[in-house]
Amino acid sequence: MPRVRFAPSPTGFLHIGSARTFIFNWLYARKENGTMILRIDDTDVERNTEASMQSIFEGLRWLGLDWDEQYAQSERIELHRKAAWEIFEKGLAYRDFTPMESAEEERDPADGPWLFHAEMRNLSREESDRRAAAGEPFVLRFRVPREENLWVGFKDLVYRKQAKKADDIEDFALLRSNGLPTYHMASCADDLDLRISHIIRGQDHLSNTFKHILIFEALGGPVPEFAHLPLLIAPDGSKLSKRKHGPVVSVTTYRDAGFVAEAYINFLCLLGWNPKNNQEFMQVDEVREKFSFEGVNRSNATVNFSEENPIDPKALWLNTQHLRSMPVERLAPRVRELMDRAGIEAPKDEARFAEIVDIIRSRYQVLGDFPEKGRAYFSDTYETTPEALENLDKPQARELLKELGRRLAPGNDFSEAHIEAVLRAVAEENGVKAGLLINGSRAALTGQTVGPGAFAVFTAVGRQRALARLAAL
Repeated sequence: MPRVRFAPSPTGFLHIGSARTFIFNWLYARKENGTMILRIDDTDVERNTEASMQSIFEGLRWLGLDWDEQYAQSERIELHRKAAWEIFEKGLAYRDFTPMESAEEERDPADGPWLFHAEMRNLSREESDRRAAAGEPFVLRFRVPREENLWVGFKDLVYRKQAKKADDIEDFALLRSNGLPTYHMASCADDLDLRISHIIRGQDHLSNTFKHILIFEALGGPVPEFAHLPLLIAPDGSKLSKRKHGPVVSVTTYRDAGFVAEAYINFLCLLGWNPKNNQEFMQVDEVREKFSFEGVNRSNATVNFSEENPIDPKALWLNTQHLRSMPVERLAPRVRELMDRAGIEAPKDEARFAEIVDIIRSRYQVLGDFPEKGRAYFSDTYETTPEALENLDKPQARELLKELGRRLAPGNDFSEAHIEAVLRAVAEENGVKAGLLINGSRAALTGQTVGPGAFAVFTAVGRQRALARLAAL
């Protein structure tokens, strides 16, 4: 059974690309009855923040997708060091005593790519041990094979055959001069120890894979399979960046805009993957069943947004579809929570509340529309839009709406069919089009010009409120 991992670094909010990586790992693990691992790569102590850590967990909890095991790299540093020295003892790594600032340890010189320090690489073990024992600082570097025409290669599950000449790979660091493991060392040591079978990550990590394969082989462990995912780019073709694009690339931007997690997952899956039948609207279970690496594209995926609107239009369309199709028993609690936050007293009767939500949701795009555009269905304090006022101020509209209320008041029948029959009768008797009363009643009852079906508005508002509002015109 596959074992996969999502390994975010707590150096900022949960990025949209990171969320997609988590989702693709989750989809593969769940489809193949495998194990989903969350590993927090928190060894960058200078950039890690508690706020970033909380943002990651907050975003993952909102997505609602689970994981089976959880680890923190900072608790496994001794494992990383042990693995690095194991490579050293095999003669596959060496101490580099070249005096450099930590930040410059692997910087390329201006005259071309740096590969290794020949003097350090050829230093005898005895001399290396002597200088280390004397307290001279060093970086532990991997001794990349320099044999003629040696290639490092692998078959990526998305990008297919990949290869790089070993002579083009620098002697990369395993341990920094402060003794802490580098990203390459920590990541590979953990992947081996956690028995990761498939590494699913962004395409920007593809170039690291050649180094990682050398580490896996040096430690004598199995080399995992790799699947690199296409990059997410902005409308101008630039890579999506926290620094450049800000909140646009944050998962919580969509959550705070009123998205349901199911729609956001659906949207992210379509950024770089498709089920080969042009289907776009899918439930999470559907995506899981259809998911395969054969469906992952190799070209970058564009997230569309502008300075005025940070939300991708396709994401908004998908959210509308999910709001319409979600079982009302799952949607209603989310709407009630928003009503409570807005100070709107919704019906305590759960069945009645769910009935109203079910009626009005068909024209809404985000959860925030319920307390904003749907306020009139739950409260008597609401605003009437200028467009709605125009419908009320048309000749005869108010008088005939009052008459409609008087006709509906007797008896107990307040069904949509009865309301429609009475409304059309009032219109016909007074020689006006039914649209005058249909548009006018929507404006009178909700303060809006759009909403659910013309006669469903009455039942959603409720008999008592509807008659009172018509009478007050």
